[in-house]
Amino acid sequence: MAKVVAVTGNEAVANALRQVNPDVCGIYPITPQTDMMQRYASFISDGKVDTEAVLVESEHSSMSACIGASAAGGRVVTATSSQGLALMWEMLHIAAGDRLPIIMPVVNRALSAPLNIHGDHSDAMGARDTGWIQIWSENGQEAYDNTIQAFRIGEHMDIRLPVMVCMDGFIISHSIERMEYLDDPEVKNFVGPFKNLYPLLDLDKPKSYGPLILTDLYHEYKRAQHEVMLKTKDVVLEVAKDFEKLSGRKYGLFESYRLEDADIALVILNSAAGTSKDVIDEFRGKGIKAGLLKPRLFRPFPYEEVAEALKNTKAVCVMDRSDSFGGYGPLFMEISSALYQLKQKPALINKIYGLGGRDYLPSHAEEVLQELHEIAQGGKLKIIKEYIGVRE
Repeated sequence: MAKVVAVTGNEAVANALRQVNPDVCGIYPITPQTDMMQRYASFISDGKVDTEAVLVESEHSSMSACIGASAAGGRVVTATSSQGLALMWEMLHIAAGDRLPIIMPVVNRALSAPLNIHGDHSDAMGARDTGWIQIWSENGQEAYDNTIQAFRIGEHMDIRLPVMVCMDGFIISHSIERMEYLDDPEVKNFVGPFKNLYPLLDLDKPKSYGPLILTDLYHEYKRAQHEVMLKTKDVVLEVAKDFEKLSGRKYGLFESYRLEDADIALVILNSAAGTSKDVIDEFRGKGIKAGLLKPRLFRPFPYEEVAEALKNTKAVCVMDRSDSFGGYGPLFMEISSALYQLKQKPALINKIYGLGGRDYLPSHAEEVLQELHEIAQGGKLKIIKEYIGVRE
């Protein structure tokens, strides 16, 4: 039976980790993730889990410890943000290349310089090609639910890949929301016992991880890594079906909101999707067929499914809370790739918003939807990439 609580996103995810009770947790603080691992450390010290805490000197060391523990045969977690994720960069590739199902909540925060502790998506977007599965969350409930599902996804015997569960810094991590916790036995049964695959501590069958591969096999290895990633979509949907039976909450590769007959649409990640839905409802009230697509699974990216969902729209704006300097936004590039295969494509524009925690307001959504409406009515497409909410 679900328990209704009022908690922050950080507290909810820490509780999800407690319910799973992993074997090892690499712990290092960084705002706005610190509170999550502090709460989990309290669970360890209070005897509510039997997790081995590894207190390290940096995020690079945290991921290194997680890699060692996972290769040894344990269920392993950590969490980070911003520069912490960037400092792990070298080790992220190793965790993925060695097929180690480490679960890592990422509380999204801007990258320096200049130093900024508030939320945008530049950290996880910078790590999008490290070989990790990425799942994104609109609110605390989704962050909690996604964390629980991440164990089933990453540890699936056909997958065995590390998973990032992304949530917006402060907006989700520190805001108190009403949400529903599953019972501890339900979570334990849903996730199931951890299954070893080639553990280093199996001394009767010696093995090594990450050995030297030169030109003879490296190319083939990376192709195999890509092919494993492509299997992830089916597993994500399979796990989501089981989770819906347990919780009543439905998940997919993305969420479509009023998109079935939409002429115009926004594509937007995480917390800003909630604000956008309210404004879309207002436009619907004015007779303008607006909709929204909110990606959940960003890596691997569901190109065919996204194209199918957007194919009947006339104009689409992809909203990026991160930037690729000298290029278009990261999410825009993925959506462009998905839609390129269509014979009839919607007009496509890119808006950069909310960098460094700048508020995303209903007025911003109104401005963008009005521009899309004019384009759909035959108006001229002026600027493809533009920054909104910028002080003049």
